[in-house]
Amino acid sequence: MDAISAITIKDIIDILIVAILFYYIIRFMSDRRAGKLAVGVVFLLIVQGLASLFGLVALKFIMERVFQMGVLAIIILFQPELRTMLENMGGDSLRGLKNIRRDFMADIKIIDSICQAISNLSLKKTGALVVIERSTKLGDVIRSGTVINADLEPYLLENIFFNKAPLHDGAVIIRDGRIYAAGCLLPLSTNTDIIKDLGTRHRAAIGMTENSDAVVLVVSEETGNISIALGGRLKRNYDYASLRTELEAILTETGAKKPAPVKSNKKSEKSKDK
Repeated sequence: MDAISAITIKDIIDILIVAILFYYIIRFMSDRRAGKLAVGVVFLLIVQGLASLFGLVALKFIMERVFQMGVLAIIILFQPELRTMLENMGGDSLRGLKNIRRDFMADIKIIDSICQAISNLSLKKTGALVVIERSTKLGDVIRSGTVINADLEPYLLENIFFNKAPLHDGAVIIRDGRIYAAGCLLPLSTNTDIIKDLGTRHRAAIGMTENSDAVVLVVSEETGNISIALGGRLKRNYDYASLRTELEAILTETGAKKPAPVKSNKKSEKSKDK
């Protein structure tokens, strides 16, 4: 009872902060490679505890050295995941304020223009890769392409991906509701769990969203299928109506929905789809 009565408001706040921190860390690791790492760390902790409990001096010595070197090894091996977690923490904290400032009708107009262009490209089976920048700035990616900084018009976006156009072989970056850059190179995903029949364009979309909070739209050159990549995941087979609904949910509401994981199907894009 004395210990409970000694708890102050500061202690409660401290406990809540730690609990929230652990919650977000666990949620972040649950669907990534880091989740498997966490299981391994727990196993090593159990081994170290048993070594201390039963007085196994040699095993305890080895486990202590493993943990001393393990922190540095984790930082090196899981640098992409740690970077993503920190970027998402910074982006999520400011997204609510940004949504308050943004004009809802302007967002809807932008979404309509994107959906119209993507749908037309899908009908023509013209491959496309469109990145919608959000809170994570994509300056490094923009520098790999050509800055355009033009109004977002459906016909302009379609013309960029025309297969004879000089900038068609790359990604378009949408920044602040404008076609900001084209012909940009995106990082390919290194996730080994991605199904093998996804092509370079789709892997680049997933890779881009693994390291940022961007939304990436993909049109398959072979099938015309429309896909959305977000948070390192890919969801496919959209049409104009479903694409518009999904983008409205992601771009105009706080706490965006995330697409489901990649699933194989009979109409999946082949590896030659670039």
